[in-house]
Amino acid sequence: MSLNSVKQELLKIAPDIQIIEYKTSTASVEEAALAHKVEPGKIVKTLALMLEKPILLMTSGNVKIDNKKYKDFFKKKAKMLSADDTLRYTSHPIGGVCPFGLPNKIDIYADISLNSYDFVIPAAGSGKSSVKIMRKRL
Repeated sequence: MSLNSVKQELLKIAPDIQIIEYKTSTASVEEAALAHKVEPGKIVKTLALMLEKPILLMTSGNVKIDNKKYKDFFKKKAKMLSADDTLRYTSHPIGGVCPFGLPNKIDIYADISLNSYDFVIPAAGSGKSSVKIMRKRL
């Protein structure tokens, strides 16, 4: 299970970071912001995309991908992974995608939109879990 892979990795690399589990969904930016009582920008939206290989792109929850900037940077149009491919490459379902507990190495990019915050809140492998982490540490 994806949440378990996140728990196992965090125990090894950052045992001080606690996973917060909710009974209600935190799968969308709005749901996560409400659950954590923070503005949507502090929620990390982690998108699974395909270049020549899968990548993860972490953005602030209150921004959308600027397709022109994406194409200028990556030299390709943004292509989201399907739900099945997201699960296959990350082991996380959509709504729980995060940079932790991945089955294989995936290139991870952090958008500058995250730089506005001292701490941010990415998902933790399920649509009902997340972690609070200092942005610089993320």
